[in-house]
Amino acid sequence: MKRIQFVLVTVIAGLLFTACSNTRKLPAGDALYVGSSIKVQDSTLSKKEKSAISGRISGLTRPTPNKKILGIRFKLAMYNLAGNPKKEKSPAGWLKNKVGEPPVLLSQVDLDHNEKVLQSTLENAGWFHAVVRGDTVVKKKKATAIYTVQPGPRYIVDTVVFEQDSSVLIRHIDTSSAATFLKSDVPFDLATVKLERERIDNYLKEHGFYYFDPDYIKVQVDSTIGSNRANLYVKVKQGTPTIARQIYTIKDVFIFPAFRLGAATSDTLKKNAKLYKGYYVVDRRERYKPRMFDEAMRFKTGDVYNRTDHNTSLNRLVNLGVFKFVKNRFEVQPRQDSALLDAYYYLTPLPKKSLRAEVNASTKSNNLTGSALTVGWRNRNTFRGGELLSIDATGGFEVQFSGNFRGYNTYRAGAEANLTFPRFVVPLIKLNTSSSFVPRTNIRLGYDLITKQKLYTVTSFRGELGYIWKESLQKEHTFNLIAINYVQPAKVTQEYTDSARKRPILLKAIEKQFIVGTNYNFNYNQLQGDRKDGLYFNGNIDLSGNLLGLLTGASQSDPKTIFRAQFSQYVKLETDLRYYLKLGSTTNKILANRLILGYGLPYGNSQSLPFVKQFFVGGTNSLRAFRSRSIGPGTYHDDTIDSTGFQPDQSGDIKIEINTELRAKLVGIIQGAVFIDAGNIWLRNDDTSTVLPRPGVKFTKNFMKEFAIGAGVGLRFDISFLVLRLDLAMPLRKPWLPDGQRWVLNQIDFSSPGWRKENLVLNLGIGYPF
Repeated sequence: MKRIQFVLVTVIAGLLFTACSNTRKLPAGDALYVGSSIKVQDSTLSKKEKSAISGRISGLTRPTPNKKILGIRFKLAMYNLAGNPKKEKSPAGWLKNKVGEPPVLLSQVDLDHNEKVLQSTLENAGWFHAVVRGDTVVKKKKATAIYTVQPGPRYIVDTVVFEQDSSVLIRHIDTSSAATFLKSDVPFDLATVKLERERIDNYLKEHGFYYFDPDYIKVQVDSTIGSNRANLYVKVKQGTPTIARQIYTIKDVFIFPAFRLGAATSDTLKKNAKLYKGYYVVDRRERYKPRMFDEAMRFKTGDVYNRTDHNTSLNRLVNLGVFKFVKNRFEVQPRQDSALLDAYYYLTPLPKKSLRAEVNASTKSNNLTGSALTVGWRNRNTFRGGELLSIDATGGFEVQFSGNFRGYNTYRAGAEANLTFPRFVVPLIKLNTSSSFVPRTNIRLGYDLITKQKLYTVTSFRGELGYIWKESLQKEHTFNLIAINYVQPAKVTQEYTDSARKRPILLKAIEKQFIVGTNYNFNYNQLQGDRKDGLYFNGNIDLSGNLLGLLTGASQSDPKTIFRAQFSQYVKLETDLRYYLKLGSTTNKILANRLILGYGLPYGNSQSLPFVKQFFVGGTNSLRAFRSRSIGPGTYHDDTIDSTGFQPDQSGDIKIEINTELRAKLVGIIQGAVFIDAGNIWLRNDDTSTVLPRPGVKFTKNFMKEFAIGAGVGLRFDISFLVLRLDLAMPLRKPWLPDGQRWVLNQIDFSSPGWRKENLVLNLGIGYPF
């Protein structure tokens, strides 16, 4: 507490006296260095060209002046305010050494060095005759370095010439010249020359030149041809060794799947190798089927070495999911008549079996708080072919300790088993991919039990057989050849039955559902690694009952059953498109945008989509100004909710949702956000229920007038391994109000407790909403 008080006092004092304190304690005869400026002197250049030159070199001078916060050198002020504390761990010592920053002095500025750096940078960019002179100006103990630049003419590339002779290496380089980065009639730039050397090296690595290096390429510049133009000559250095001039072919491939780091040489004895389809596998205990490596590896005996297959083989071995470390080396075969490489792969296994436990907590916008525990068991390499068997058991609950939902707790329990094969398992056909990612066949079985206290209990059986493959780092496909979901009510209370008589829509949540179908998902994601901007797309096609409908002749007037359950027939399409735009040169500000479109078409055996396949809006990751699943369909709003607060989930066949959020870093791990959400759901047809018809639920051409709109602000706490999110939102437009009265901006009254209780929605979540 004392430290906090001390910091607050010193911060306020620092802000009040920073102007004078920053220079008052400087050494005698010195000055505070506040930065540099660039002056370009050349009457032949336009203002824009001068600005471009200045921008190219302005950030290269050293040292960097003291940092500013809102125009104030705050850290320097804290350094000066701390004085000379006797103890480093005292509050003053902490302020000086952890918060503060010592002054950057004029005496630390090396003008000669900065002149050489700026001049060299300009010469590398084509200003071969550039001259830079530096000077300093001191005013009121503040010093500025001024660098005067006379760039002279910038040289233009005239002709690019590639070396010619009959050697294999030179002929390959000449063949690649059509893709050169060196172009005529553009300014010379050393950075482009470096890129060209790397391009040539990449090309050669793809064509067998394993030992080639970019340093073996030189680009000579002839600037004597006049008219401020230069010729470029691309050549191979004379001292390039013989091994770098040869095309290498793979001879033998040795795989050590039981390699242990730091182990004895017995792990790498080739005498224990067994040949399988061109691969030598050293696996004395036969823990792995050799077929697994044939499907993962890209190199084979007789292949010309290339970097793509080199990297792809390593990536696919890693993606098998059974090895902790994967490394390789190549060894030259000592022969005079040919250039041959032996490839060695050393694979360190992961533990075969493992247990894990996961606990999570959640808070929803309808004030329900819950937690869940998942315990999982993993068995890697189950059948010696890289298979992964995982079994998970989950239990959880959601409760509300006060309010309208008190006593209506939700309890969940379930189990799921997954068996994954690192290959396409297709009878009579051998399929594979050429990407860096191993395709997978997945078999899943699951069971769920959901109990809503005082209302009902529902059981669910799930099964899937499908394939997952990645076309590239950005593109992933998932195709479930068969997906089965069987849902049935196990217990329904009288209270729920009585409510359903008044509102038949409640029956959707407990209706029997038998879904047998096929689905396909395509995911495109540019947001890889540290990249925060780019495009994300997820598209899903879900078909159910199409084959069963043909076999049984099912129709809406004559529905059919299988295993005493009526199966569903529908087509469901859904897309999720997101675009993240970086504002400025850093990733501190991101404009995140999302568009969700969904359409469901029941046919044949079904009057509507199954409840688990319908669309919903509202909630923590949707329209945050409205309670979870409380919007729509259309302009409908249930005004007959029981005093207990018991409320059905509102679902629809069509969905449109639009979200825009501006995210900005505030300080440290704290980020801020301002957002606006809009959307709704609709039914394809009118609700003709005779008990409680729902007007306004049908999708029409006036759908945009029926959007629910909300806005708000939020905080995100990014603690590296997860993001905690807090959003406060309020509705701006309520679609259930009469046309012309749906905008509610004029009703905003933050001083009114009643308005705040009805309109302010607090959302707590983990991770970003999108």
